[in-house]
Amino acid sequence: MYLEEMFSLKGKVALVTGGGRGIGQVVALGLARAGAVIVNFARSGADETVKLIEAEGGKCYDYRVDVTKEEEVVKAVGEVFEKLGGIHVVFNNAGVCIHQDTLDALPSEWREVIEINLTGEFFICQEVGRKMIEKGIKGSIINMASMSGSIVNVPQWQVSYNASKAGVIHMTRSLAVEWAEFGIRVNSISPGYIATPMSVDTPQELKDAWIPLIPQLRMGNPEELIPAILYLASDAAGYTTGADLIIDGGYSVR
Repeated sequence: MYLEEMFSLKGKVALVTGGGRGIGQVVALGLARAGAVIVNFARSGADETVKLIEAEGGKCYDYRVDVTKEEEVVKAVGEVFEKLGGIHVVFNNAGVCIHQDTLDALPSEWREVIEINLTGEFFICQEVGRKMIEKGIKGSIINMASMSGSIVNVPQWQVSYNASKAGVIHMTRSLAVEWAEFGIRVNSISPGYIATPMSVDTPQELKDAWIPLIPQLRMGNPEELIPAILYLASDAAGYTTGADLIIDGGYSVR
């Protein structure tokens, strides 16, 4: 019973960005099952996620938000605080990856990846953090980084993605120190190759190259991220902040 209460999110509001599919959708379901009320921010909405959560008796609110547009983030976060009283947990998940040799990369491609993966996460952190501090809410922000923020993937080249995720990791550490006095914990997770559309829909020759480099010889499943995220979101991680949790089947230590 003690452990169940420690990991429970009952009475908490959890914001998930990019919760319409893939890791975001799976994690939203996991957080809802732990008792949280879910708020989804996604450019195209998350109707299916809402239906799945409500079918299990949970609550989920869907906002169409482009995280790269500060004014949309500010407006939506304000509405959530007014409607639900606050946000206690953030899973900052929205992201994109473009595989491209550096010499062939377009400025527009670089900007797109940096704006979504890094600037978008910053806007969410900044506005939710601002409101949490104003309201005196203690909570947890979990940023989506990647093993690519610490290693260089092969054989594909993806300098913009790697740079964006390295930025997320250090942004997380910076915010963890800055907001510790307010009781706001900020951590990141760094998944390896996870079986989602971002990885599964890539060319087969890339996947054939990845698998032998993973000590567990397989890609991870999105569901395998839930326990780590639940830990960071809950009171069980009360003394954990500024951490980057690598979940990559051993890829980065081979």
